[in-house]
Amino acid sequence: MSERDVEKDYTVAEFAAKLRRLADALEAGKPFRIQVAGERFTVPKNARISVEHERSEDEEEVEFQLKWALADADEDPEDDDEV
Repeated sequence: MSERDVEKDYTVAEFAAKLRRLADALEAGKPFRIQVAGERFTVPKNARISVEHERSEDEEEVEFQLKWALADADEDPEDDDEV
């Protein structure tokens, strides 16, 4: 599998809807299926979740991250979403 690094901007309403759907799947203990820039993948229910904060002289950034081993992503997801 090739490496990839994609970032996409959303409106507040779009971002909130995606986070809400992800949060619902996490709370239910279910995997989350999502599509980002044409590639569909599954975030497994046991993904490691972290929040990252970065600061430089002229900006700050908060990243909500989910990480998992590729072997863990072979679960049946509930839903699909285009990101």
